[in-house]
Amino acid sequence: MEFVISHLSKSYGKHQVLRDVDHAFEEGKIYGLLGRNGAGKTTLFNCLNSDMEVDAGSFYFREGDRTEPVNAEDIGYVLSTPTVPDFMTGREFLKFFMDIHAERIRDPKSIDQYMDFMMIPQDTRDRLMKDYSHGTRNKMQMLVNIIAGPRLMLLDEPLTSLDVVVAEEMKDILKSQKAGRVLIFSTHLLDIAVDVCDEIVLLNHGRLEAVDKADLNDDDFKTKIIEALKDAEVS
Repeated sequence: MEFVISHLSKSYGKHQVLRDVDHAFEEGKIYGLLGRNGAGKTTLFNCLNSDMEVDAGSFYFREGDRTEPVNAEDIGYVLSTPTVPDFMTGREFLKFFMDIHAERIRDPKSIDQYMDFMMIPQDTRDRLMKDYSHGTRNKMQMLVNIIAGPRLMLLDEPLTSLDVVVAEEMKDILKSQKAGRVLIFSTHLLDIAVDVCDEIVLLNHGRLEAVDKADLNDDDFKTKIIEALKDAEVS
């Protein structure tokens, strides 16, 4: 299975943010979407999540010669600023989510099993999420996306502002979720992209360009990428 973006474009007034974006993402891989702040990474994700209308182009799943449209349940979207209901405890939130999505959840587990997997501390599970740390809120947001089992997971700067321990935990969790889906991980940090991702695509001047990860061990090549990002248009 592949997730294909075909000739997608998006403008804000006269300013074109995405220009003929065209790329195929293979199942079972984490893709690093690398670009400077303001390059259009979040705009691209909002288009793919249908939160924003595109001006031209399309996106779909492809299996051999067969194509399928992307439905809402096919996509998980992890925002850079975690959005969870502050008035619920972590346990209440997971129970509510699992109840309303019961028909979609494959091989359901208990709430504590899910929280153990995500390394949610025992002493926070029955506290209101308004009192959670940024890292724990981020974990809860990612957990409900994992439980839903989407075919495509969009992660918008998910490791930003996390402490070192939580960031390392999240990296391991992401790597464990590759099978059977496509993960696209946006970041403006080259070292994180190299560490977490199987393949890297560069969003520069509104277009996607594949980067050979093997070349990233070459300091001259890293410098070339950094210079390209410096020259990128800000959207």
